[in-house]
Amino acid sequence: MSEPLSRDEAFARIRLLRSPNIGPVSYGQLLGRFGTAIAALEALPDIAGRGGKTYHAAPEERITAEISAVRKAGARYLFHDSPDYPELLAQSEGAPPILTVRGDPARAAGPCVAIVGARNASGAAVKLARDFSLALAEAGFTIVSGLARGIDGAAHGGALAAGNGATIGVIASGIDIAYPPEHADLQEQVAREGLLIAEQPPRTEPLARHFPTRNRIIAGLAAGTVVVEAAPRSGSLITARLAGEFGREVMAIPGSPLDTRSHGCNQLIRDGAVLVQRPEDVVELLSGFDGTPRSSFRETQPGWITAPVLVPHDDGPCDVAKLLTLAPIGVDELIRQSGGSASAVQLSLLELEIAGRLMRHAGGRVSLSA
Repeated sequence: MSEPLSRDEAFARIRLLRSPNIGPVSYGQLLGRFGTAIAALEALPDIAGRGGKTYHAAPEERITAEISAVRKAGARYLFHDSPDYPELLAQSEGAPPILTVRGDPARAAGPCVAIVGARNASGAAVKLARDFSLALAEAGFTIVSGLARGIDGAAHGGALAAGNGATIGVIASGIDIAYPPEHADLQEQVAREGLLIAEQPPRTEPLARHFPTRNRIIAGLAAGTVVVEAAPRSGSLITARLAGEFGREVMAIPGSPLDTRSHGCNQLIRDGAVLVQRPEDVVELLSGFDGTPRSSFRETQPGWITAPVLVPHDDGPCDVAKLLTLAPIGVDELIRQSGGSASAVQLSLLELEIAGRLMRHAGGRVSLSA
């Protein structure tokens, strides 16, 4: 078990993650290289300088204000190495190093299933989502969803009706923002009886770019994801695809080909998702889940904690910038083409990222920033 964080180190971790160009991978690499966030923050200007840019970490007063807002909201921070951090989420690619939570993190320790779908769902689909969630909550599963209109709200409502608080809401805003506004009471009930999770800092309004990152948390928390109703190219399909990439079960309820809101689910089934029609189908599939899904999506990707190569101090960077373009390329391929060691390539990429010259993509790929 890791040692309890000091107040200064906890403050430094929040500041590190809120600093420019720091994401889950670079955060993990910096902690691995320097041992503490305090030391990593001290090294950032020098690292960015080698990448060709002047660097300023997040202002301390901004972090102080954020911590006050978290406390005011009745929330707390959950760090990646906390014993309360959800185990399945930690195994997912790009898992958030720091979460803010309200409620009981133990809700994520038992078997979880995500239920997602259309915001403009049909009445029949809303009833299905509620019935599935109620039955699964009564069967001992925790229901994970995104507190959106339509299917998400019905899923949380069904789980809460079981009376055991077996639901987790993951929001795209700060922990103190209710969205959509009509779900303010539902969000409060989820926080009070279950668990509410946010990755964004307090007072952050839900922006379009926050929803895909929210979806990866939903997929990462659960052993399987059920899509009840979804149009093609919807956010629910993003969640399903992420679940498949994480090596989790992907399930879909089929619908009429005459209703465009069912086309996404039908496409998922055609692409390899498991067709489910009753809550018992989900129970059967997930009760014996051993990390080898029956659904046939892409293979699992490593989680953020294990993915970074932790760079030793005595191995300097190598020049990989000339190999990069705007088109994503795998880090393994960069290592092969550069002839450098894995740690040297990772250090070079870290310098470019902190300088704002590198973007990271799913599946361990990188590219130059546009």
